[in-house]
Amino acid sequence: MARNIRRTKTLAALAALTATGIALSGCTAGGSDEGGDGQTLKLWHYEGADSAMGKAWAEAISIFEEETGATVEFEEKSFEQIQKTASQVLDTDAAPDLMEFNKGNATAGFLASTGLIADISDAVEEYGWDEKLAPSLQTTAKYSEDGVMGGDTWFGIPNYGEFVGVYYNKDAFAAAGLEIPTTYDEFVDVLDAFVAQGVTPLAEAGAEYPLGQLWYQLALNEGDRGFVDDYQLYENPVDWQGPEITGATETLKEYVDKGYIASDVSSVKAEDAGVSFINGTSPIFVSGSWWFGRFVAEATGFDWEMTAFPGSDLSLGSSGNLWVVPENAANKELAYEFIDITMRPEIQAIIGNNGGLPVAVDTADITDEKSAALIETFNGVLDADGLSFYPDWPAPGFYDVIVQELQGLITGSQDAETTNTNLGEQYDEGTAEFR
Repeated sequence: MARNIRRTKTLAALAALTATGIALSGCTAGGSDEGGDGQTLKLWHYEGADSAMGKAWAEAISIFEEETGATVEFEEKSFEQIQKTASQVLDTDAAPDLMEFNKGNATAGFLASTGLIADISDAVEEYGWDEKLAPSLQTTAKYSEDGVMGGDTWFGIPNYGEFVGVYYNKDAFAAAGLEIPTTYDEFVDVLDAFVAQGVTPLAEAGAEYPLGQLWYQLALNEGDRGFVDDYQLYENPVDWQGPEITGATETLKEYVDKGYIASDVSSVKAEDAGVSFINGTSPIFVSGSWWFGRFVAEATGFDWEMTAFPGSDLSLGSSGNLWVVPENAANKELAYEFIDITMRPEIQAIIGNNGGLPVAVDTADITDEKSAALIETFNGVLDADGLSFYPDWPAPGFYDVIVQELQGLITGSQDAETTNTNLGEQYDEGTAEFR
């Protein structure tokens, strides 16, 4: 029954999104329709040409065409095009052979549950991709028959990852006579020391995702893998007044009260928080590896580094988006060959040397010192089975709920218990069909 309810709800939402229709007539590249052996791989993805993945996959196309004799017909789609029209196009002969798609229950999970993307478990075994992916990376690639991640069936393959850690302005620490913390107690001591010197230490944003991610990280400090599985995979009911969430909510309020976070944080956006780190105003920023490339380019006035959150074995993060093979794909075997090329060390190295986080790289191939340190940190999170996904993932619309409720908490309009109660009610309502 849950499966039917979920499909009905999601189909209705997708129908509303696509009522106006979005043309999928994008330009093609790669020469003629037929390769050297008369075959063509139709490929869709939405990574920019100058991004780490865009550069890596362009090289993968060249290798693929040379080795197979087939031609790649690449159509660049926007994220929104693929997201909003996939359920319509993938059920037709216009479906590509391979495409990038967003991971998670409401996205790749939905396509899996409705039969629009192929079960690729046999290809995973044949090529050995499971041996290259850490368990927490596999979670977003495997789904149950109801489309819940962490299932037994492979429906996609990621070849890059992401995580949330802590960026530190090392010059500001040196000027303040402080060391980069390695434990949570040291982290708090550093926050107190900066406040005592008249500095608000944490760049934060309460109008968008960063504050909610800090809140979830504080919950992870108190939790374990069992808590993550309950929260993200619905294995057991979540106790919204339990030690993990209560500790996180109360601690976040203390951060504001003690001056670790600016008093006006409820109106601050992610861009503003990132810029306050770039310009040296805030010496610490808890956020994702997706900022790394930008900081390399723009935070050039001081020395900085990124580490995992101190004192916790768990970190927000996940695999990157997935390569998925539509069920209607005309050339599935070619799709598998292309995926395999993107998992090769030389392609993984291109991702890693351009600010991305490869999942199967030979670290000896990483020539940039900062990138090598980032990848080492990420690999440490993977080795600890530490990727714990994101707080808004379990329920549709839960992102906005988290933002609103934490704004109420930090502005003082509601206490921690009320905040947790409100969050729990919305979470339970949004996940009822999965439990």
